[in-house]
Amino acid sequence: MQAIVADNAAKTIGPYSPAVAVGEYIFVSGQLPTDPHTGSVVSNDIEEQARQVLENLQSILAAAGSGMEKVVKTTVFIKDMYDFPKLNAVYAQYFREPYPARSCVEVVRLPKDVLVEIEAIALK
Repeated sequence: MQAIVADNAAKTIGPYSPAVAVGEYIFVSGQLPTDPHTGSVVSNDIEEQARQVLENLQSILAAAGSGMEKVVKTTVFIKDMYDFPKLNAVYAQYFREPYPARSCVEVVRLPKDVLVEIEAIALK
């Protein structure tokens, strides 16, 4: 198991790796909509937060020698399912067919009180 860290992605807020590579797979921890330079949440808008989450995910995958086209599964945690259409619109800008498998779960609260968090599994 090898830890993956990207200089241009948000830092973790706890004792875990941003991602780990095991065999042919990369397991990316849940990404928050935080600016990689300041650690601050980018805004209180679901579309801007989703975009930052996916940018952070993209940076980690690049550091691992992978990319968004190699993502096979995502799990999306969203604070308000009414934001689902807006989230989907941003999500569709980062993934192409065949789309990764995905689960989406509405949750009561996320770290830093953000609106969305996304984790992923990708191929190297």
